[in-house]
Amino acid sequence: MSRAFCIPAIFFLFAAFVLLFIVSISLPYLTAMDIARVHTNGTVEVTGDQQLSYCYTALNGNVVCSETGHGYSLSLQNSANNTVYIGSSWTLGLAVHPVACGVSFIALLLSFSQHITVTLVASLVSFLAATLALISFAIDIALYAYFKNQMGDLGFGGNTVTGPGFWLTFTSMILLILAGFTVCCGRRRHRMASATTGSAPSAKTNFWRRFRRN
Repeated sequence: MSRAFCIPAIFFLFAAFVLLFIVSISLPYLTAMDIARVHTNGTVEVTGDQQLSYCYTALNGNVVCSETGHGYSLSLQNSANNTVYIGSSWTLGLAVHPVACGVSFIALLLSFSQHITVTLVASLVSFLAATLALISFAIDIALYAYFKNQMGDLGFGGNTVTGPGFWLTFTSMILLILAGFTVCCGRRRHRMASATTGSAPSAKTNFWRRFRRN
């Protein structure tokens, strides 16, 4: 693959991998990288949803996170004792994020190769990772919409916003799409250069044959 395309492709894939890795391990380890949060101005100030748990910031400033586990559920209550429940079916889909992260890492490793066949595989794996990132982002949108609707029942709908993890997933999807096209363009340019190099000697030979004696 041409060096002019190789370096940008590696950069795109590396950046996408890092972003997806951050989103995958976020809560409870990186509490600022949540998908959705709500400001309640009550007993709980901020609630964040992410891969393995949810966290909240109490009025004393301490951040408290639930026990880690895939497919968690949570319930919230306002001062009027109204309660909403978000079941595990809404958080199970978050597992697609680490899968997209793993596939993007495989694409990153393949992008270092200069072999024409491997670059083709790298391009396909990049598009596969982009598809998984798209699915992850769709899951994030669904979770945020449902979370916001549930918070609206408690009177906090206007205070529910997307977290940084939401936009990191979107950015990684764009980077993976760019990486797939970059690797593909690099492979095509490499093939054209190889074809030109391979055909040049024969053309030169045919030209000089005209001046040979019979």
